Amino acid sequence: MGNTKFHSDQKYIEALLKNDTAILSEIYDKFAPKVVGYIKNNSGDESRAQDIIQETLITIYKQAKEKGLQLTCPFDAYFFLLCKRKWLNELKKHSNHQVTINEEIVSIDDESVRFAEETEIFNAKHELFKEMFDQLGKACKELLKATFTIKSMEEVALKLGQSYGYVRKKKSLCIGQLTKLVQNTPKFNKIKNLL
Repeated sequence: MGNTKFHSDQKYIEALLKNDTAILSEIYDKFAPKVVGYIKNNSGDESRAQDIIQETLITIYKQAKEKGLQLTCPFDAYFFLLCKRKWLNELKKHSNHQVTINEEIVSIDDESVRFAEETEIFNAKHELFKEMFDQLGKACKELLKATFTIKSMEEVALKLGQSYGYVRKKKSLCIGQLTKLVQNTPKFNKIKNLL
């Protein structure tokens, strides 16, 4: 990204990371009504709109925390596009027939679209990982969770009451098993094709 200038709306990303209630309230006051209106006009209600807003903010928070999200576009366009796509995906998932969308004209720049797509891919990867992680055996889950929080393998071995050699070998086997689970799902190829 080199000389990319970050957008002044980066403050909203920082507010999510710091749990700054004043700016978080501003997000709801400034940006939520547009999302609520869109969802209500497209087969939804106030309650579902609030759920979509909350889920989208959590997704943005996770991406900011794990990947250091830096906005180069307005937060409004990025946030609205994510909410809109999340709602459309929900409609498609729960509908057996064609979904008709009352499309309003929204000015969304290319940067917003790019950021929204990156966030959707990030979220899809995160969900797939979580889903496949849950399929691992208890011992693998326990070992991998320990390695996520404890950096030293010696400390992991000590915590689990196992030898260092066993823990290293087992971690390698568990990661291999998790990788295979992820790669063997149709979702993996779908995500891969998005990249």
